[in-house]
Amino acid sequence: MAGPSLRPHVHWAQRHRELYLRVELSDVQVGCAELARTFMLTVNSCLLARGHGAKGDNIYEFQIEFLEPVEPKPVCRVTQRQLNITVQKKESNWWERLTKQEKRPLFLAPDFDRWLDESDAEMELKEKEEEKINKMKIESRVPKDPFKHLKKGYLIMYNLVQFLGFSWIFVNMTVRLFILGKGNFLCLTDSFYDTFHTIADMMYFCHTLALMEIVNSLIGLVRSPLIPAVLQILGRNFILFVVLGSLEEMQSKPVVFFIFYFWSIIEVFRYAYYMLSCIGMEWKPLTWLRYTAWIPLYPLGGLAEAVCIVQSIPIFSETGKFSLGLPNPLNVTIQFSFLLQIYLVALFLGVFVNFRHLYKQRKQHLGPKKRKMK
Repeated sequence: MAGPSLRPHVHWAQRHRELYLRVELSDVQVGCAELARTFMLTVNSCLLARGHGAKGDNIYEFQIEFLEPVEPKPVCRVTQRQLNITVQKKESNWWERLTKQEKRPLFLAPDFDRWLDESDAEMELKEKEEEKINKMKIESRVPKDPFKHLKKGYLIMYNLVQFLGFSWIFVNMTVRLFILGKGNFLCLTDSFYDTFHTIADMMYFCHTLALMEIVNSLIGLVRSPLIPAVLQILGRNFILFVVLGSLEEMQSKPVVFFIFYFWSIIEVFRYAYYMLSCIGMEWKPLTWLRYTAWIPLYPLGGLAEAVCIVQSIPIFSETGKFSLGLPNPLNVTIQFSFLLQIYLVALFLGVFVNFRHLYKQRKQHLGPKKRKMK
């Protein structure tokens, strides 16, 4: 290389087992693997790299003869502003200086951002060892679950079956809507009227299976809170089995289409997200949809359920179905329609409870991350 060598500014610090070198070179044009090789070419530990330093864009070189032997494979990390090199000492001890020569080279200076005295470094080392020992003790206290893989397999299969079931409902309803909707308005309304008879069997299966989520939460198989799960699953099953399943007059109403459609969209995202979580995978667009799609869909689904209840009240009043007649001399009948009015109030309270729970989950998974203090 023609002309005198250009030396970058190098800052250093140490621990009992490691040396830290911070080279003031930005936009380094050599890969980390090549830097690691060139840094240990000789016993003197030299480094040759091209980057932008104190004297502009040039080739910079420096050599360090360490005070004691070090491991031949350093770890180099290139950032936009600097080059960080971590060197392992062959023996764990505290060096009185970095180089063999007593006079410190002009390009070398302490790295005060990472600098510790020997006593402070010993305290740091002791704290790390104690933390490691405590972690091992905690792990040893936690009993190993022999059924871990069986539970994981069950959750994967459960979420997969539910995902496929609600996907079938969503796709079937969407296809029917677009195919029948290409005709006139009467054809479109026909797809609404026929929704229950086409979709009900699969919806029965999925919501009956969903009762297992309450059991899973009760036995601690999943971390989901119990109350939101009970409110949502029992509330939907009440609408599906009691209100729609028992009244043929309700099964042909257009509101059934909207209830089933909103339910299926929400559950497709939810079960797909849980299924991937069980196998340790995360797809960010799906995570966003899981914790965002409910914002418009959940209130719309609750509104559709409320409309369904309101439309069913006159039918239950007229037919007297599920009404409870008390024995004489009271001769009082508790109308099921009156209970539905009470349920209508409870429905909006349940929507509020679940809405707050989902908002907390969204904030936890999609909210701003707190920066760790160094």
